[in-house]
Amino acid sequence: MTAVPEVSVVVVSHDGAEWLERCLQALTGDGRPSVSVETVVVDSGSGAETLALLERWADRVDVLVAGENVGFARGCNLGVARTTGRRVLLLNPDAVVRPGCVDALVRALDEHPDAGLVGGRTVRPDGSVDPSSCWGRPTLWSWFCFATGLSSALRGSRLFDPESLGRWQRDTPRRVDVVTGCLLIAERTTWDLLGGLDESYFMYGEDADLSLRAAAAGLRPRITPDAVALHAVGASSGGNSSATKMRLLFTGKATLALRRWSPVRARLGIGLLRVGVALRALGERVRRTPSPRWVPLVSDPSWTKGWPEQRPALAAPRW
Repeated sequence: MTAVPEVSVVVVSHDGAEWLERCLQALTGDGRPSVSVETVVVDSGSGAETLALLERWADRVDVLVAGENVGFARGCNLGVARTTGRRVLLLNPDAVVRPGCVDALVRALDEHPDAGLVGGRTVRPDGSVDPSSCWGRPTLWSWFCFATGLSSALRGSRLFDPESLGRWQRDTPRRVDVVTGCLLIAERTTWDLLGGLDESYFMYGEDADLSLRAAAAGLRPRITPDAVALHAVGASSGGNSSATKMRLLFTGKATLALRRWSPVRARLGIGLLRVGVALRALGERVRRTPSPRWVPLVSDPSWTKGWPEQRPALAAPRW
């Protein structure tokens, strides 16, 4: 009888072959976790280079090639459905776990069973702290601060940039409102209780949605600084500051408001986002920014409608 793995790692890939290979090597190489791990990669519409890489890795990890870009939430749910481990770990393809990272996540989850979701500390390739491993709860106040430019002018302020969680370097254990999906572990029972990620989200916002649902269920998500991963932010979505990522990110924000807030609050919140986007787009026009990331959101405000409720049926996977 095959033993049940302690952790099921789910990676959803979309191009970015170089970082994906580094991600998989960290899970299986000399610094691999001491707990038993199974890994599944769900490929979401990658090109030939990444598909060739996955073919080379198919004898070491479980590979599902969806044949199309199914998005992060759907890809994670497909991956989790193929696994059997006691715990589920979502890991970005551009995240490279440091030795001891997965073990630290398991330890934190065992020590704090009321957490439900546990994240770690992510750092950028240059060694600086990447704060995106967790965030504060989105509120009308935080979006007002975005709309008025306060969150940019006073970046890192606990009052005027509340979603950033102040200047905290993610270097101490702490309860948080949102654990992001780049590095997130949960007991399988918790994952099943919450119903996995909401597939209404194509990309961005689904992890905030999961965290808010966990809190509503009485859980207390948290971060452990002992779980460290290198994170090349946005390697699969056009880069950290690209117009493509901005559109994905703000579509996710609008979806979160539409799905989790009252209609009046959602309309007000999305209105605040539009004001903040317009303010930044004006700045780009004045500066004549050669590759603007905000102007396209003003020119095409379709992101304000969020992701469509109904996703098309998935074609038969190739592998």
